[in-house]
Amino acid sequence: MNPPTIKDVAKAANVSVATVSRVLHNLAGYSDRTRQKVMQAVEELGYQPNAIARGLVNKRTQTIGVLFPHVSSSFSSDILHGIEETAQEKGFSVIVCNTAEEGKRTMKYLQVLREKQVDGIVFTSEVLKDEYYQAIKEMRVPVILVNTMSQKHMIPYVKVDDRQAAYHATNYLIQKGHREIAMISGSLKDQIAGYPRLEGYRQALADNGIEYLESRVAIGGFQLERSREAMKKLLTEAPPFTAVFAASDEMAIGAMNYAFEQGIKIPDDLSIIGYDDLKFARMVYPPLTTIHQPLTMMGRLASEKLISLIEQSEMQVSSSIVSHQLVERQTVRSKP
Repeated sequence: MNPPTIKDVAKAANVSVATVSRVLHNLAGYSDRTRQKVMQAVEELGYQPNAIARGLVNKRTQTIGVLFPHVSSSFSSDILHGIEETAQEKGFSVIVCNTAEEGKRTMKYLQVLREKQVDGIVFTSEVLKDEYYQAIKEMRVPVILVNTMSQKHMIPYVKVDDRQAAYHATNYLIQKGHREIAMISGSLKDQIAGYPRLEGYRQALADNGIEYLESRVAIGGFQLERSREAMKKLLTEAPPFTAVFAASDEMAIGAMNYAFEQGIKIPDDLSIIGYDDLKFARMVYPPLTTIHQPLTMMGRLASEKLISLIEQSEMQVSSSIVSHQLVERQTVRSKP
């Protein structure tokens, strides 16, 4: 059986197709009684206006494209939760694209989003390369960056100050009496979260008169397995240390896991601080002291900014640096 059409609704309500269209688009020119008749017919027939057809009137599809490098991680799902919450409230659907590591599929998905005629794009957590920028520009839709920014292109973004937050984490360890502090970092090629967090760590050491040693930094690539390897490298090759700053919770937990296997007690033998405050940071044992990024709120804010550009309630929106917080749990102890 074919789904009901707008003609079926018009027939059932005994009005013209044009009147049904006016009612569905909240345009003027009909009585309350006519509106009731049309809405009753819509309900009884189970008529659903086609989003693309609706879009022919307002030139919109009511869809937003979201590009993530790692859809599966808890980090991405927290941001996505905020984006979707706001989008749903405002009558938009969300298409999620996993661009894979190092944006292997980004261009492919930008083409998909173009074909789907999305009204706007939320671009998260990776560098906005020139080819991506060009592809989005050709689509002529607004874009908001989350957890990333572009020095080159004036595109509004929502993010934490990574350098400042990493400085805060390292300085906290120093205030607890630690001076031999190692770091498990993201890739140093990563200008978004890798390099700035290393810079924050280095600056905190410098401001407290502590020498920076490259041998105390290992690359964990924001992944559990690689952070275990990084911890192993630090414990076998680096000069002794009493504390570790891991530039993500996943890396902190990978490092803790390896340390436990080696019989190292946390925080008695070694203090660890993470970064992100993902849900499982509260659930591991001992619960992880970390830097909190308000990820769901960042997603909401990005969605709000994007939709106000799509609906042209604002012609321009500003960028937002959102504040981080240090959450004290049980993986850092004061050095006697």
